[in-house]
Amino acid sequence: MTAPFSLWVYLSTTPLLWLTVTLLAWLAADALARLSKRNPLVNPVLIAVIFVAALLMLTGTDYKVYFNGAQFVHFLLGPATVALAVPLYRNWPLVRRYLLPMAAALLVGSATALASTLTIALAFGLPRDILASLAPKSVTAAVAMAISEQLGGVPALTAVLVISTGIIGAVMVTPLMNAMRIRNFAARGFAVGLVSHGIGTARAFAVDSVAGTFSGIAMGLNAVMTALIAPIFLLLM
Repeated sequence: MTAPFSLWVYLSTTPLLWLTVTLLAWLAADALARLSKRNPLVNPVLIAVIFVAALLMLTGTDYKVYFNGAQFVHFLLGPATVALAVPLYRNWPLVRRYLLPMAAALLVGSATALASTLTIALAFGLPRDILASLAPKSVTAAVAMAISEQLGGVPALTAVLVISTGIIGAVMVTPLMNAMRIRNFAARGFAVGLVSHGIGTARAFAVDSVAGTFSGIAMGLNAVMTALIAPIFLLLM
């Protein structure tokens, strides 16, 4: 047995290995994003996911083994979401001014996301458990998985769909908003948070603090709204 292989066997049994790998993957991906001057196509989440997934495949590591080591990052999703209250407090006067437009955008955006997703899925003849997994794809991961499970979906599939949706939204938001000539950062942020949850919110904060604040608000409100209306839409369709 060679020395490098022996070292890998030893490290792979250490829970902190995969936490370290996850953090290093993120730091490397974020460095690449900075070098690109935060180009939306160079998304650090996507790069980090590809890096970690490739390493898991090359080493033949089971996902459960990886999660046992990296679950601390998963735990931090809760505190990170709560921490969005800080920019909300700082920009409260601006937020209060936009309460009515936000309420309208929330209702229309949530309903449109659900209706379009389920309609397309039904057109392809997908079974009900897949429909239930697709319904909360625009909600932050922890809430989306809970909604999916309650509706009879597959939480693991929902998690993949949530991440994919977030990455696509984060990549598309800046060029799309520029093409539509939408300059209001409150509107830009709320739109991306409504459909791309945490990953889109991270992108919004990288562009502008106001956009990030409104994206965080949209992410939180959409989680509640989707939990309320997703069962109704699924029943109707």
